[in-house]
Formats: sequence, structure tokens, C-alpha cells
Amino acid sequence: MNNKPDLSFWKIWNLSFGFFGVQIAYALQSANISRIFATLGADPHNLSYFWIIPPLLGIIVQPIVGVASDRTWTRLGRRIPYLFVGAFVAILVMCLLPNAGSFALSIGAAMIFGLVSLIFLDTSINMAMQPFKMLVGDMVNEKQKGFAYSIQSFLCNAGSLVGYLFPIIFTWWGISNIAEAGVVPDSVIWSFYIGAAILILCVLYTVFTVREMPPAEYAKFHGIEEKPVVKETSNVIKLLGKAPKVFWTVGLVQFFCWMAFMYMWTYTNGAIADRIWGTVDTASANYQAAGNWVGVLFAVQAIGSVLWALLIPRFRSHKTAYIVSLLLGAAGFISTFFVPSECILFGYAVNGKYILFVSYFFIGCAWAAMLALPFTLLTNALKGTSKMGTYLGLFNGTICIPQIVAALLGGSLLYLVGGSQVLMLVLAGVFLVLGACSVLLIKTAKN
Repeated sequence: MNNKPDLSFWKIWNLSFGFFGVQIAYALQSANISRIFATLGADPHNLSYFWIIPPLLGIIVQPIVGVASDRTWTRLGRRIPYLFVGAFVAILVMCLLPNAGSFALSIGAAMIFGLVSLIFLDTSINMAMQPFKMLVGDMVNEKQKGFAYSIQSFLCNAGSLVGYLFPIIFTWWGISNIAEAGVVPDSVIWSFYIGAAILILCVLYTVFTVREMPPAEYAKFHGIEEKPVVKETSNVIKLLGKAPKVFWTVGLVQFFCWMAFMYMWTYTNGAIADRIWGTVDTASANYQAAGNWVGVLFAVQAIGSVLWALLIPRFRSHKTAYIVSLLLGAAGFISTFFVPSECILFGYAVNGKYILFVSYFFIGCAWAAMLALPFTLLTNALKGTSKMGTYLGLFNGTICIPQIVAALLGGSLLYLVGGSQVLMLVLAGVFLVLGACSVLLIKTAKN
């Protein structure tokens, strides 16, 4: 097996640049789904069930894309056709979903339209997202892989930052942030429109600047026999049975990490409203003010992720970087319990909502590691297999399954902690500590 040549910075950048646009779409979906469905008339007590849809579709779609792309070869390449098709469908749905309340439909019909649109949007985003991780695994050598996934993490978090702030930015520019009952505000609709435009431009950039390895070259650099990929078959159960140990040990780390972040997305709003604004009344102005501040905190988390992603490659050991990142994230989650509504700092009265910037910056460090390091460790362990895409698709289960488990157990765990949503964030921190401990179980060729 020949070693892959080093790639220039710009070649590595081009491999992942389209991920910036995909992540804008994903951030717009994540930040606005509850808002859209609440506007359409959904009972607030049922909004959490919509959060099961993204991981559920991810666990179905991404393995299919992995298996199918392993068997594919076209003039565009192996992975890029799926990236292009997924992005094209995503931009169409992004133009439809926020308009679910604008077509003079009944509440029930608008809800169904929105739900179907969400299913198509999440399916297409998953289809567009997975090829980027496969491209790095296919084309980047072991020495540069950590750097390549850090670039991908940087672009991912930069896209998240843009997606989270779009509605606020458009509101500042004078686009209406209110609308009649049952209609999504123009600030959100235009956020989806502009996000869709950026998505297709970013994906087209990657399509036109990246040349995938043809089958013969791919076989040479991956230590496999060149075979007609259309004749290959994959038995998922057998593949899982042959998966390297790293697949399962990193998967254990992933389980704890994604449980933690599912609870962040679910309970940050209530926790911050209670801790800083002193209310749990969802109809109060203070609760809504807390909801607006959550978007700012998530943007701070994205900034922390962007900056920390630049530092991760400087660690000599991937495992050390992983452990440090997760412990910083755990400190961020747990610290939310101790942040007062107001305190005296350096002789000045400081509102606790600003102190939370530190907490969510640290949480961003864990997020950066979660985006980059698991795939670095796994793809390094998958050298010599023709099933790279299939394994990466199956590995997505370690992201989706814990989110589904967290969504199903959240209500019971909230009951056990006395209904305190801030204690659910503390529990998220405990999960990250368990994840950091689990990193010690990962055994790589270098240790």
C-alpha cells in the first residue's frame, strides 16, 4: 500500500469548503424548527418530539449514502454525486419549509406540510453532509488527517455561527421579525432563502475544485484490489463484526458526548430563563428574552469551537486533545449551575447572562473535538478497507442513537432531578466527564 501524498492547504480547504454551506442549512434548521412549528400551532409540550426526526433520519440516510457511494464511480467521482444531489434537494426544501404558514392552509394541513418538508430537509442535509467526511478519509494521508478534520470543524462552526445569527442580523436590517398568527416572520424566511443560496454556491465550489481518486488510484493508496465497484456487496452485520476496535471505543465516547449535547439543545432555554431571569413561565416576556439570549450563547459556543479547532492540531496526541476538550466542555456545562443572576466582578455589577459566555465558550471546545477527532481516529484505523464510506455511514449511528435515547429518557431524568432544567445541564457535564474517561479505552496503532 502506497502512502498518500501530502496535500496543500488549499486542496484540503477545497475538500471541505462546501461543508460551510451545509452547516448553515443545518444551523437554520436546528435553531428555528421549534419556532416554526410553534408558530404553525404546535402544542409547546409536543415540540420535543420533532427533535427525534433529525437523528432518526440520520441513522437511516447516512449508512445508505456510505454503502451506495462505495459502489459508485462517475465522471464527478464517488462521493460528490451524492453531495450534489443532497444539496440540490435541500435548497428546494429550504425555500418551502418556512413558508408552511403562508399558503392559506388549515392549521392541520400546514403542520403536515411543515413535517413533510422537515423530513425532506433533514434527509437531504444528511445526504449532503456525509460525503465531506468520506472525502477526507479517501484523499488525505494519516499525517494530515487531523488537520483536515480540524479545517472541516472550523468551517462547520463558522457555518453554524452564520446560521444562528441570520434572523437577528436580518431583523437589525429592518426585515420584520413579527407576522400574523400562523405565519413565520420574514426574518426567518429570508434567512432560509439566503442560506439556500450560500449552500449551493459552496457546494458548487467543492464540486468544481475537487478531483476524486479514480478506482485504480484509490486502490493503490488504500491497499485494496481494484474491483468493479458496482459488483461489490455489503453485509452490514458482517461488517460490524469485522469493525476495528476503535469503531466501538470511539463510539462509546460518542454516546456520552451526544447525550450531553442533546440535553443542551433541549434544556438550555428553560435553564437560563430560570437561573438568570428567574422565571419558568413560558408565556412571560422574561422567558422570551431568555430564548433570544440562547441564540447568542449558541453563537458564542460556535466561536469557541472555531477558535479551539485551530488549536487541536497543535496537540501531539489526538487522545490528549480529545480528553482536554471534553473536560473543558464538562466544566462549561457544570458551571451554569453556579452562575448567579448578578454578581460583583472587579468592583462592577455584572449580569450573569454575560458570565455564561465563558461557560458556552468552553462547551464549544468540546463541540470542536466531537466534530474532528472521532473521524480522525476512525479513518486512520480503516486503512486497507474498500468499505470506508460504509463504515463512516454506520459510524453515524454513534451520533444518532444517543440523541434518540436522550430524547426518550429526557422527561424521566428531568423528573428525577426535581424538574430543574439547569441540573439537566449539570448532567450533560457529567456525561462529558464519562466521555473523557472513555477516551482512555481507545487504542490506536501509535499506542
